[in-house]
Amino acid sequence: MIKGVMFDFSGTLFRIESTARWLRAVVADTGLAVPEEELVACAGRLEEAGAQPGGVPPRRVPPHLEALWRERDLTAERHRAAFTALTREAKLPSADLAEALYDRSRMPEAWRPYPDTEETLRALRGRGIPVAVVSNIGWDLRPVFRDHGVDDLVDAYVLSFERGMEKPDPRIFRTACDKLGVAPGDALMVGDDRVADVGAAALGCRVHLVDPLPVDRRPSALAEVLHLL
Repeated sequence: MIKGVMFDFSGTLFRIESTARWLRAVVADTGLAVPEEELVACAGRLEEAGAQPGGVPPRRVPPHLEALWRERDLTAERHRAAFTALTREAKLPSADLAEALYDRSRMPEAWRPYPDTEETLRALRGRGIPVAVVSNIGWDLRPVFRDHGVDDLVDAYVLSFERGMEKPDPRIFRTACDKLGVAPGDALMVGDDRVADVGAAALGCRVHLVDPLPVDRRPSALAEVLHLL
């Protein structure tokens, strides 16, 4: 019997805006005059570099950034350093955009909940099942939940940069279970990463995987969770 549910954040409950929209928003805010052709080309380079937090992973991490990339989710400083470094690899129209792009990725307006995020969380709350968000991340995502009106549906946040450990380390899932007051064998982990999120199985947690598709292409994957209870 499932008595508590853990959710991943990016690609599971929320999805970051497209790389093109991310870049355009920052360029507009800075007032830079960048030709359309260059905006399109730069967005492509950013996506290839994997420079957007929550976006597609890098196709290749430059050798001089490999160590930083491996440890990016353990502290806020490493996370910012890793992603701004990858951003600069994409040959930006202005070097100043690297920090602004990173800051944009932390803003609630850069994120959209999946269509069934709120209804699933509300259904769990209605059944008296506590919820934790367990994320490998380098910044505080709580404002995203608050601004989208679902913070009151989450009982605990277990974030890698605050704990100094990351998924798939079983300790981070143990911490979440303890916060929810449930035994691992009575917990369900829902995520989109077949390595990081499946780490919960080492504790005896059940695991349910969803696809990290764009918001408009994944209308009801989380609703499946309710059928597992």
